[in-house]
Amino acid sequence: MGMIDYLKGQFLEIIEWTDDSRDTLSWRFPDDDKEIKNGAQLIVRESQVCQFVYLGQFGETFGPGKHSLVTENIPILSTLKGWKYGFHSPFKADVYFVTTRLFTGNKWGTSNPIMMRDADFGIVRVRAFGTFDFKIVEPKLFLKEVAGSDHHFRLDEFADTMRSRIVSVFTDALATAKIPVLDLATRYSDLGDALLPVINPIVTGKYGIEIASFILENASVPPEVEAAIDKRSSMSAVGNLNDYVKFQMAQGMAQGGGGPGAAAAEIAMGFGMAQQMMQQGVFNPAAAGGAAPPALPGQQPQAATAPAVTDVLTPAQVAQALGVTEADVIASIDSGDLKGKKIGSQYRVTKAALDEFLKH
Repeated sequence: MGMIDYLKGQFLEIIEWTDDSRDTLSWRFPDDDKEIKNGAQLIVRESQVCQFVYLGQFGETFGPGKHSLVTENIPILSTLKGWKYGFHSPFKADVYFVTTRLFTGNKWGTSNPIMMRDADFGIVRVRAFGTFDFKIVEPKLFLKEVAGSDHHFRLDEFADTMRSRIVSVFTDALATAKIPVLDLATRYSDLGDALLPVINPIVTGKYGIEIASFILENASVPPEVEAAIDKRSSMSAVGNLNDYVKFQMAQGMAQGGGGPGAAAAEIAMGFGMAQQMMQQGVFNPAAAGGAAPPALPGQQPQAATAPAVTDVLTPAQVAQALGVTEADVIASIDSGDLKGKKIGSQYRVTKAALDEFLKH
C-alpha cells in the first residue's frame, strides 16, 4: 500500500445513517478520529436532517438528498487549514443526524395536583394526564437544549427529560387560557386543540420541537368539587321547579290512576282547594270577616290572634306536598324561585309563599 492509499484510508468519503430504529431522535456519526475528505458524499434520507458541529459551534444543516462536502458549500469550514496533500484538503467536524418524523403516543401526566383559579369553584387542585405527538423542527435548538452531545439520544431519554417540562408548559397554558373546571371534565377532545396555540410557541422557542397533537385523556378534581359538579348537573336536569311540578300534575291528570304523577296532581288540586278555603276564611274566620267573632254572653271579647304556627312548613312538608325531593325544594329556595327563610341551618316556607309559587 502506497502513501496515497494509506492517506485515503484515513478520510471519510461517505457519510450516511441507515439505522431504521423507531425510537432514535438524534445520532452522532462515529468518525473514529477520521477526518472528512474534501468532496466526500453526504447522504440524508427522508425524515432526516444532518447537522454539522465544528469546535462546539453549529455549522450547516443539510436536508434530505445527496450532498458533496466541499469547503465552498460549508461556510464555517471555509477557514479551516487542513493538511495539504495536493489532491485533498480534509477537515474534521461532528456530524449529527436528527430524525424529523412524527413521534406519536407519548405520555404525559401531573405527578402532583396543579393549582388553578376557577370562576365557579375558586382555587381547585387538578390532576391530568394524556398523550401528545411531536416532531423536531429546529435541529440546532433541539441538540443544544434537549439532546446535548449524546451520541445516541432515544425516545425514552426524551420522555424522562421532557415529561416535567411538558407538564409545566401545560400548567402555564391552562392558566393563560382560563378554561373552567367544568370544561376540563366534559370537553377533553376540544381542550387539546384549544391549548395547542398556547403550548407550541413555548416548546418550539425553548426546545425546537412542535406539538402536532395534545390530548387530555383525564382531568380529575377533589371529591368535594366532583360533588358540587354533580349537584349542579342535577339542578340543570330538573330545570325550573315550578315547570317541573306543573308537568307532574299534567301527567297525573292524563294517566288518571295511581303513581307519583297522579299523587302530585291530587296534592296540587288539594292545595288549590285549600287556598280557596283560606281566602274564604274557613281556616281563619277572623281574617275573612276582618274581626274576631262576637263574644258570647258572659265572655270577654277575644283579641285578634297571630297566624297559626301551622302556616309555616318545613322543606320536607313542601316536598311531600309537591311530590318532589327535599333537595329540589331547597334548590328552588336558594335560586329564589320559592321564597323561604333560613333559621340557623333549617329552612321554613310559609303557606302564602307556597301559594304564590304555585300561581306561576
